[in-house]
Amino acid sequence: MKDSLIARIVLIPCLAILLTATSAAQQRRTRPATKPAAASQNSEQLKTEADLAREAGKLEDAISLYRRAVAAQPKWVEGWWYLATLLYDRDQYGEAARAFRQATLLQPNAGAPLVMLGLCEFRLSDYDNALKHIRQGRQLGLRDNQELNRVMRYHEGVLLLLKGDFETAQNVFRALSYDNVNHEDLLIAHGLASLRLPMLPSQVPQNYRDRDLIRRTGLAEHQSAQLNASDAQHEFERLIADYPKAPNLNYALGQFLLRQRNDEGALAAFQREIENSPSHALARLQIAYIRLRNKEAEAGLKLTEEAIKLHPRLPLGHYILGRILYDTGENARAIEELETARRLAPNEPRVHFALSRAYAKAGRKAEAEQARETFARLNKQAEQSAAQGVARGEAIDENSEKPKPDPPK
Repeated sequence: MKDSLIARIVLIPCLAILLTATSAAQQRRTRPATKPAAASQNSEQLKTEADLAREAGKLEDAISLYRRAVAAQPKWVEGWWYLATLLYDRDQYGEAARAFRQATLLQPNAGAPLVMLGLCEFRLSDYDNALKHIRQGRQLGLRDNQELNRVMRYHEGVLLLLKGDFETAQNVFRALSYDNVNHEDLLIAHGLASLRLPMLPSQVPQNYRDRDLIRRTGLAEHQSAQLNASDAQHEFERLIADYPKAPNLNYALGQFLLRQRNDEGALAAFQREIENSPSHALARLQIAYIRLRNKEAEAGLKLTEEAIKLHPRLPLGHYILGRILYDTGENARAIEELETARRLAPNEPRVHFALSRAYAKAGRKAEAEQARETFARLNKQAEQSAAQGVARGEAIDENSEKPKPDPPK
């Protein structure tokens, strides 16, 4: 078996417990009123033989018997589950996916078969469906299966990384590091997300040109997530000395320093990133946002406008420009920018909160109330998702502060 967090999952017999009770009831509901006794006895014998072969480690025999058993009893959920997991463990991902799909149809409220279906699709390079099914399975829940939960979260993060959703991927990987997951694959994934490289960790073998940079950046992020800030900072400092011109490395350092509430250090890191990469929109926006938080809104105006020219469809840019314009008294323009941010990121709570304030300032009371209600609803959903460990895309960067209600007047 490959020594990899993403390679495969061994058979998970305990997960059959999640399927047993409801599937038995379902079989009773769907069992034909009459059935030839010989056929019934034969299928029961097949089920028994399949289980015995699996328990004895005779996996090829078990696969053959499970195939025959589910053909005889197509609604046997545990049979589909065991067949699928055996096939998955034998790297037969296409057939395993078909078997897991049958299990999901028979148990639509069980999360584990959907997650396993997504893992098969990941191995088959069907990444869009993999992400969809993993997320659906996570929403349904995995009970207390910690092994599958960690593998699920890691794969979701990798799929988000591959899609270029680096901030959300970083959130997933940080949570795994905080939960004391220590694995080489996770370090590489951290490094890819921090350096904003939309690649799979498997695409960074030992002889990969930039592996040292990626791995060490990942190690620094891993240490940071495990609340070992001193070691993380030392690793970042060594990285900057060794790779002063590496794209996005100073940006990663700046984000780390922001999490340490070191604004001056972060500003210097983001400025170095702009010097290394003159078209870096996000570094400009981070500087502008620090200025905005420190009540120096005008100082960030030019940088924000430059960032929007470089990346006009980035919601963060229009959000920050809207906030700056609001603070500098240009409320009409602020509303235009915040409405653009809303179109680009309709489910981002902070945008609706900022709009509620701008609408109220303009005397547009009905729109202000609607925006505030939308903020409250989306913010509650975000908090519930965070409590459940759900990865969520951050249209507005994760370093921005949570909005606070206006003080009573």
